[in-house]
Amino acid sequence: MNPEMVYKTLDELGITYEKYEHTATPTVEDALPYWAEIEAIHCKNLFFRNHKGNQHYLVIFSYLKQLNIRQLELLLKQGKLSFASDKRMQKYLGLQPGSVSPFGLINDKENHVIVFIDESLMDHEKISFHPNINTATLVLKKSDFIRFLDFSGNSYHFIQFNDGIK
Repeated sequence: MNPEMVYKTLDELGITYEKYEHTATPTVEDALPYWAEIEAIHCKNLFFRNHKGNQHYLVIFSYLKQLNIRQLELLLKQGKLSFASDKRMQKYLGLQPGSVSPFGLINDKENHVIVFIDESLMDHEKISFHPNINTATLVLKKSDFIRFLDFSGNSYHFIQFNDGIK
């Protein structure tokens, strides 16, 4: 959960970002007042496991959308999904609940986690995430976000959320 590692990695990659500090915001609802003045699309980041527990997924989508897990299962074609435990989140992303972020991929040295991204996020010039801790928000260009994902080495896929995921 070290945000300094996130800043260092982004700096080393030459990725510029805007940092906004605030009180802890473990949920989107908590973050909304702080996001009001930030010009970016804000994201929900959810961590899932498959029914066997041998594969894990980070799903990133607009905070404006509501997620129906059954519809997500059909969309991802990865079988039955459930939320991964806190222990699994710590093991694969090095994160605690309430601070899930794609920047946790820095801790996934084996590139175990597969990332699914709502393609509509790419309609926005800037995108925001926690820097692995929920007391700050980072804003970066979508092209820089893709550069970070490429750097991580994790497999990522863009998906089109259908009517079941609003």
